[in-house]
Amino acid sequence: MNEATSAGVQRRSLDDAPVRVVSARANLRTRLRNLWSRRELLTSLVSSDIRIKYKNSALGIFWSMLSPALTLGIYDLVFSVITKNGYPNFALYLFSGLVVWNMFQNAVNMATGVIVDRAGLVKKVSFPREILALANVGAAVVYFAIQLCVLCLFMLALGRSPAWSFLWILPISFVTLYLLTASVAIVMSAVTVYLRDMRHLMEVLLQLWFWLSPVVYSYQNTIALRLHDHGVTWVYFLNPVTLIIITFQRIFYVKTTVLSTVAPHPPLQILPTWTMSTFFYANASLLALVVVVFLGSLMIFGRLEGNFESEL
Repeated sequence: MNEATSAGVQRRSLDDAPVRVVSARANLRTRLRNLWSRRELLTSLVSSDIRIKYKNSALGIFWSMLSPALTLGIYDLVFSVITKNGYPNFALYLFSGLVVWNMFQNAVNMATGVIVDRAGLVKKVSFPREILALANVGAAVVYFAIQLCVLCLFMLALGRSPAWSFLWILPISFVTLYLLTASVAIVMSAVTVYLRDMRHLMEVLLQLWFWLSPVVYSYQNTIALRLHDHGVTWVYFLNPVTLIIITFQRIFYVKTTVLSTVAPHPPLQILPTWTMSTFFYANASLLALVVVVFLGSLMIFGRLEGNFESEL
């Protein structure tokens, strides 16, 4: 075969090769309208995810209450009896942050590979595909509500009450958490269609993200204090989960300064001593930002959705 013939064959093979074209199928307004019109499908998928998880289980969804209750009991035993870190009722502080993190982590983990896992449904049925990721977030909200009930029962057993004057900020913080979780879940579910290793990478990134969030350590006495000394406290709040966790801890743990239970010690500042208005404006600002991020995630999903059928 001469060089001209070889070049012609090579050119034809390149022309015949599949070309990946990623294009949006609908604009943002249409996507939002489609999501709203299929809200019953979203509710059905959430219910289906919960039923499948506890199928043939004797205790059913009760496991979602028993598991966090056992976890909370272990934390109380470890930090109050064994290690004695000096913070009174530290398990309450810890679990106030964990309910936030568990919802975020569980939803993102489940949603990252949901498009790939339900490839048969995606290729055969026409519906807004981001609903699959939102269904995982919805299921995580149900488990979040159950864990919040366990937290309230634990507070009742301790004779503690939330910061009633701050309680009205909780819905703002929760909506922010939901939209942030949904944004990450939607984008990751689409990206994983093209990069299958993203599911495993996300598990690693979430572990790192967890330790960058003030859940198992006091925000005020560690990283924030060191950043404050350098005048760059704002860097810590580049992690959007931080403010949400601190808000939940402020509402349910209540105290910002505590006395050590181990030995005579100056008062320990465990949470920032912000006023109620500071918490409100901080959460409202973050909510406005996350709304923009959520709309952006829908646009990104729309751009990546164009080749789902061929990639799956």
